[in-house]
Amino acid sequence: MENNISKDKQKLYGYARVSSSSQKEDRQIIALKEMGVSEDAIFVDRMSGKNFDRPEYKKLLRKLNNNTCLYIKSIDRLGRSYSDLSEQWRIITKEKQSDVYVIDMPILDTRRDKNLLGTFISDLVLSLLSYCSASELALIHSRQREGIEAAKARGVRLGRPPKPLPENFDEVFQEWSLGKISAVEASKKCNMPESTFRYKALAYRKNLKNKT
Repeated sequence: MENNISKDKQKLYGYARVSSSSQKEDRQIIALKEMGVSEDAIFVDRMSGKNFDRPEYKKLLRKLNNNTCLYIKSIDRLGRSYSDLSEQWRIITKEKQSDVYVIDMPILDTRRDKNLLGTFISDLVLSLLSYCSASELALIHSRQREGIEAAKARGVRLGRPPKPLPENFDEVFQEWSLGKISAVEASKKCNMPESTFRYKALAYRKNLKNKT
């Protein structure tokens, strides 16, 4: 069914996303406001775009209908998974019958050319952009894995540094090694779980042997 509602009468919504809370969505918000979207109609998620299990996006989806238009800064802000992105586009434009406008790619404006050719062009461009977005994400993950492997090869320790041993560890370790106290008693003296004490004691003994 064609949407014949004029642009002027549509309720405008905006969606912005950043991958983490440390990133800023300011540029996206500014771009959305410049398109006429009011601040209270902008939904922002601060999480990965690998899937659509996002609280603000779900709230936004419930607002969309055949009298709305959704603005996004770029297609990768909506999502990065090729299959999921295509499915969400279908839900928004077909099930919700809402229009979508991608600011950085004006050809992705479902309000224009609502004929067969216009729909074909929009779907084709969306498919290409979705594929590029998914490929870029896969490339980023590949580079991250390569970087981790290269760091390990150089002997770089990854992750959080281990906690230092308690000051009384050597004394407790000697008592435990001589059978004067049990592992349970030793772990209590060192204020750590028994399994942790056994693990650290094994590493400590190995380190002592390497020094001799």
